[in-house]
Amino acid sequence: MEALLPQILKVLGIVWINIILSGDNAVVIALACRGLPQDKRRLGMILGSAVAVGLRIVFTVIVAALLSTPFLKIIGGLLLLWIAVKLLGGEDDEGSVKETDRLLQAVWTIAVADAVMSLDNVLAIAAVAQDSTFLLILGLAISIPLIVAGAALIMMLLDRLPFLVWAGAALLGWVAGEMLISDPWLVGQLGESFSHKAEIPTAIIGALLVLGIGYLVRQRTANEA
Repeated sequence: MEALLPQILKVLGIVWINIILSGDNAVVIALACRGLPQDKRRLGMILGSAVAVGLRIVFTVIVAALLSTPFLKIIGGLLLLWIAVKLLGGEDDEGSVKETDRLLQAVWTIAVADAVMSLDNVLAIAAVAQDSTFLLILGLAISIPLIVAGAALIMMLLDRLPFLVWAGAALLGWVAGEMLISDPWLVGQLGESFSHKAEIPTAIIGALLVLGIGYLVRQRTANEA
């Protein structure tokens, strides 16, 4: 039993870290599934959560070595900004879009967003696992229902308080800004001290940028309707 205790603590550590770091992922799941028909939402959340955890496993195993590659976080941050703006663009009104296509599109949005957002948190999870792939997979697998529960709660709030959609998109813009400024190439050009001080201002700019572009997109869509 004493030999198992450290392993159990590692698994619990992975689960706990994943819960803490999956708040923004739950936002993505909720926002992406919000436009689905009611009978497809639960399936969308389950599939999206499974994809999120699966990608977290893959990225924790292989991305740690890639994070030191210049420009990777810049590309990821820009992609995340695009995803956040797209989520504010409103639901697709084209009647020719099938519900199955919508479901797959929602799952794909979750997959891409989680892949980008995982870049900043895989190192923490990998540090707890300490190169144990089994513990990594076990800990993250346990997290699946927890992420689903978080997404379900956020989706319920989004239905009752639509303005939270904007708050969720702003959160994604904030994460994108933090990711951009922490890119190794930018840190090398600006200096570690300056980059660290610029994290919050850049995050704020990212959030405001998403809200501004999202508002313009909504206005254009309303004028064209």
